[in-house]
Amino acid sequence: MIKKILIANRGEIAIRVIKTCNALGIKSVAVYSDEDVNSKHVKMASEAYHIGAASPSQSYLNMEKIAETTIISGADAIHPGYGFLSENAEFADLCEKKKINFIGPSGKSMRLCGDKMECKDVMIKAKVPTVPGSLGIVEEVEKALDVAHSIGYPVLLKSVFGGGGRGIRLVHDEKELREAFEIASGESKAAFGKSALFVEKFLPKIRHIEFQLARDKHGNAVHIFERECSIQRRHQKLIEMSPSPVVDQKIRDEIGEIAVKAAVAVDYHNAGTAEFLRLDDGSFYFIEINARLQVEHPVTELVSGLDLVKLQIDIANGQEIPFKQKDLKVNGCSIECRINAEDTFLDFAPSTGKIFDVNIPSGPGVRVDTYLYPGCTVSPYYDSLMGKLITWGQNFEEARQRMTLALSDFYIEGVETAIPLYQTILNSKEFISGDLSTDFLDRFKILDRLRDDMKKEASGKSEAALAATLIHSEFLKNRIKSHKEHSVRWKTQVDRH
Repeated sequence: MIKKILIANRGEIAIRVIKTCNALGIKSVAVYSDEDVNSKHVKMASEAYHIGAASPSQSYLNMEKIAETTIISGADAIHPGYGFLSENAEFADLCEKKKINFIGPSGKSMRLCGDKMECKDVMIKAKVPTVPGSLGIVEEVEKALDVAHSIGYPVLLKSVFGGGGRGIRLVHDEKELREAFEIASGESKAAFGKSALFVEKFLPKIRHIEFQLARDKHGNAVHIFERECSIQRRHQKLIEMSPSPVVDQKIRDEIGEIAVKAAVAVDYHNAGTAEFLRLDDGSFYFIEINARLQVEHPVTELVSGLDLVKLQIDIANGQEIPFKQKDLKVNGCSIECRINAEDTFLDFAPSTGKIFDVNIPSGPGVRVDTYLYPGCTVSPYYDSLMGKLITWGQNFEEARQRMTLALSDFYIEGVETAIPLYQTILNSKEFISGDLSTDFLDRFKILDRLRDDMKKEASGKSEAALAATLIHSEFLKNRIKSHKEHSVRWKTQVDRH
């Protein structure tokens, strides 16, 4: 049985795993770079080890160093979180070689999931519906042109090894495809030693809907409902929710069964996610399996009542999933907003620096997963995600209202955030009606609406509204002052410990 877990990650996901370890009586081991010496996850863990310089390649991506630290610390398992080494098949193989329990799928399964083309071939053989496109890697531009001509423009040119929205190019004609193919081929050869591209049909006005999966080492597999992830920027998710407004129980059962079939096809063990595109006509197309815990896993936890990190640990321990598909029921609705440090009006460019003040919202149905505290630093070396704000309600409208109130109470001074954008989205009639798609921001000109909202807030307030704003501002300042005092007490206690 697992008694001590090294968390090969940082930030809010490291804290998230530590909390489950504490609840289970499992000791936690944090690792940290030069940049993260004062980070919250370092203070919260049972013990912590320095692993290198700020650059990820010298710390959080240093496989040998992390494996060595695991052995030195006496930990018998590694939880990779998400990002960094979480989907690195070579690292999973290394853990197996050194007899370290990797809390995730096998290297073989991960390798198959990570190769989008091979995974697609497996899904086609398993009769899982996939997006029309090339049946293998396209090594020459003329072959890519033939595929594009047969399925029709526009098409997406994708890297086999891409992920998180990266390595994707939308092309509308032959000229664009020739130019994009040359650039993408060069990037692929530089990164992976070969041109590994494929072509898929671009599907307009689509929804991005994914299904949470779990499969144990005894062959038991379930899906834990769907998540609607259609609000995106640059193919990367911003807002997620569960359940999806367009998925009823019949569709949930049907597509969930397909998702489970996909997990079985790649012999997947542990928690993972099958991702689908959903067209306006109601058809679903499988796109990939994410072989790790997702950033948006909290929305599934809130509507299912499960601790997915605990479930991961149980499966890694060799235990059977303790419930059947029929035992799972959707309870209410949950929404998540990713609190990123980025400038919405500068094409979502990262915003870094010291956090001077922060007020974390709370209340019934409100959860915040974050590493923030007054005085911490948002580093330019790592991802811009500072945390996640998640709300739950008995229905969508209650979850939405709780989210809008929580967003107005979420105060971060020191970096730019997407919080004002989320307020505009959450209050839009299109979001409220469920008219969602991956091009939501562009289709409804949301950034223009945000500018209008900010102008109105700056110039159109009545005296009463201004007075109310001042009162609210003083309220926030008092809460922040109280939070600072609490943080000092907390730090003193940690230092004493």
